[in-house]
Amino acid sequence: MKRPVPNNNEKELDKNDFIVSKTDLKGRIIYCNKIFIELAGYDEKELLGSPHSIVRHPDMPKIVFKLLWERVQNKKEIFAYVKNLSKDGGYYWVFANVTATLDENGNIRDYHSVRRKPSQKAMKVIPSLYKELLEVEKRGGIETSYKRLNEILNKKGLSYDQFVLSLQQ
Repeated sequence: MKRPVPNNNEKELDKNDFIVSKTDLKGRIIYCNKIFIELAGYDEKELLGSPHSIVRHPDMPKIVFKLLWERVQNKKEIFAYVKNLSKDGGYYWVFANVTATLDENGNIRDYHSVRRKPSQKAMKVIPSLYKELLEVEKRGGIETSYKRLNEILNKKGLSYDQFVLSLQQ
C-alpha cells in the first residue's frame, strides 16, 4: 500500500473521544473502534491485519516507538504523545496509553491501546520537542535521540513518565 503524502490538514479528537485498538505480538491491527477508523481514513478491512505503523507520521521520532515497544514487551504500560498520519495525508495528535494484555499464564497475548485528545499544555511542548529529537535522530541515530531526550528530562528533574503525565494534567 502506498504511503500517504503528509499535508497540513489537522484533525482533532473531541474531548470525549477515545480511540481503541489492539494489535497482535507483531504489531498488526486485530481490532479498531469506529473513531480510529474515521480519523485514520481507512476502511476497517484495510486496517485489520495491517501493521499499526500504517498511521505512523514521519514527524514522529523513532525513539518514542523504541521506548513504547521496550515497555510493553516487558509487560509495562506506557503513556506517549503520538502524531498519526491519516490516509488522506492529514494528521491528528493523541495521548496514548499502551499496555500488554496477558493470558492466564502471564504471557503476552496482544497489545491494547487507548488514545484520547492531548492537552493544550502538551501541544505547546511536544511538537517542538519531537522536532528536535527527530533532527538529532537524523544526524546521529536513535541512540543520539535517546541521549538528547534523557538530557532534557534530567534538566527538568523528571522521569519520562513524570514528564509525559505532567503535560496531560
